[in-house]
Amino acid sequence: MVRALVLAETAAAHGDVPVGAVVLDAAGRVLADGANERELTGDPTAHAEIVALRRAAAVAASWHLEDCTLVVTLEPCVMCAGAILQARIGRVVFGAWDDKAGAAGSMYDVLRDRRLPHRVEVVGGVREAAASAQLQSFFASRR
Repeated sequence: MVRALVLAETAAAHGDVPVGAVVLDAAGRVLADGANERELTGDPTAHAEIVALRRAAAVAASWHLEDCTLVVTLEPCVMCAGAILQARIGRVVFGAWDDKAGAAGSMYDVLRDRRLPHRVEVVGGVREAAASAQLQSFFASRR
């Protein structure tokens, strides 16, 4: 999570919402990482999770990342939850809860929906205070 928090700061430095994500392999080693890049690239899908998943799939030479863990500073949105399911990520660990758009237990629970063929282990609230503080500081400076 510490690495994801540092990546979130890089996103904020180029005007993006401060969210960072890290994909760990089954042994806990960093496979890939990413930060929000929507403003940087003009790509509406360039959330930190998507960026990290794309890089992890490239490194692994496979889209199938079932033995991996995704660590992210903010609860994934519906789009990111869909990508996580498609990548068959086994576990998601996140920092701040997102009561407006979260899809891992707050607003929706897409990652653990029993109607879907793949479910993800979810651990929320890890380093929540630090992740929330980053987001609050970013949005306070924009208002």
